[in-house]
Amino acid sequence: MTDETTPDVPTDVPSAASEPTTPEQIAPLPVPMLRIIEVGLAAWVVALVVILAVPALHEGDRDWWPWTCVAGFVLGAIGWVYVWRGRGNASDAD
Repeated sequence: MTDETTPDVPTDVPSAASEPTTPEQIAPLPVPMLRIIEVGLAAWVVALVVILAVPALHEGDRDWWPWTCVAGFVLGAIGWVYVWRGRGNASDAD
């Protein structure tokens, strides 16, 4: 008879707790953050050009759409400067 709260574990298999294991050091993947931010900046510029080129996208209730692109570009530029100066470098974090 088995208890429903405990799984059926074979008794002839050694348990994982009997052998001490040490976690291996996992090296972080190199991520080109500046390149990622630059692609985002380019996407905001393309979106702004498209919105300004199509009058229906920036008139009436959508008159705030170009400002969204401008804000995205400005915030992305601030982020680019932050990472470029090295403050966004995770390897220097304590």
